[in-house]
Amino acid sequence: MKSFIKVDPKSHFPIQNLPYGVFRPRSGGDPRIGVAIGDYVLDLAALAAAGYFTAISLADQKVFNQPSLNAFMALGRKVWREVRERIQHLLSEDESMLRDNTELRKLALIHQRDVEMLLPAQIGDYTDFYASKEHATNVGMMFRGKENALMPNWTHLPVGYHGRASSVVLSGTDVRRPNGQMKPADAASPLFGPCLQLDFELEMGWLIGPGNEMGKPVSIENAEEQIFGLVLVNDWSARDIQAWEYQPLGPFLAKNFATSISPWVVPLDALEPFRVAGPKQDPAPLPYLQATGSGAFDVHLEVFLQGERMTERHRITASNFRYLYWSMAQQIAHHTVGGCNLRPGDLLASGTISGPEKETRGSLLELTWRGTEPILMENEEKRVWLEDGDQLTITGWCQGEGYRIGFGEVTGRVLPAERRTPTEYALQQSTK
Repeated sequence: MKSFIKVDPKSHFPIQNLPYGVFRPRSGGDPRIGVAIGDYVLDLAALAAAGYFTAISLADQKVFNQPSLNAFMALGRKVWREVRERIQHLLSEDESMLRDNTELRKLALIHQRDVEMLLPAQIGDYTDFYASKEHATNVGMMFRGKENALMPNWTHLPVGYHGRASSVVLSGTDVRRPNGQMKPADAASPLFGPCLQLDFELEMGWLIGPGNEMGKPVSIENAEEQIFGLVLVNDWSARDIQAWEYQPLGPFLAKNFATSISPWVVPLDALEPFRVAGPKQDPAPLPYLQATGSGAFDVHLEVFLQGERMTERHRITASNFRYLYWSMAQQIAHHTVGGCNLRPGDLLASGTISGPEKETRGSLLELTWRGTEPILMENEEKRVWLEDGDQLTITGWCQGEGYRIGFGEVTGRVLPAERRTPTEYALQQSTK
């Protein structure tokens, strides 16, 4: 399949992809929904106004003239597929309807450099999982030793926690180093100040479509029907704050200051050619988590770091979404088995994705083994944790025959912590 729009083979956005996003033209106008095709954004609101979707069972033909994807996501997979097939047909090289309509093309096709991307969804709830066995094992070894690396429940259920939806931000948003309490091993009492062990987490997330009624779980067989599409996620983490606060309930301030996501939402249907079997699960999960078929996807992931004194970004790790032990379907089934209701626009994330080799680990915590093995950059700088001014970028794609299904990038730059008040500074000094 080819589009009449020229697309480079290494572009993340060929006609086989068509990810959805919310944009606003820099020339002015209201936010609305589009899809990425090559270097362009196709304005779906403009196509709908021209009557190009009247044959599709849309409850509201203005569903694309919205500042979020929520209303469209609520319509379910049947409608998503009809819309996707219609867009692919309109963009195909052999279809003249849009190709030869010069006036509509000028209106509906906007270069990506001429738009401002916005958060793709109004995220009501955000759940972060801990679904990589290699990541959980590495972290467990650091804090509890090799013999007790995995908690007894880990291979029986997808461990997760509820994050903070209000601080989910779009790629390109600067992230300020958080302040908080920390307790060094040699300190008698906790100290207050800027996080000293700021980290990234290489993750992928998925946005929920129609959702389920409260009290009615989503079965493992139907779980993927809830997945509208996927994004890249960087769940920034303050490791020293987390080490002190997480007992007994888990992450709080260490995670709630920022979570970055990419602007383009790749439809699950676009990933079908790249479906693969996930890791063997032993012991076999309980029946409500047992799935037939392959539930993982071959998505190549890379992470780059560029400091203020670096002329180019440096790749610090490369991993793959297929390493995830618990599948997206299993995470959804477990999330709802107690009766929890998911809603359109909810964000679920995988947790840090790490592979079996050191160079496939998905966080600085693992890459530097809790600070004992610094990373050497190309300009001879070293990194143990993120420094002020560092820019962290995650990218990912599936490689097809002559095309890529890509996610674009999620990037963020670290800003210094907010200056403390005199009272807070005195409190820190008094506890040293």
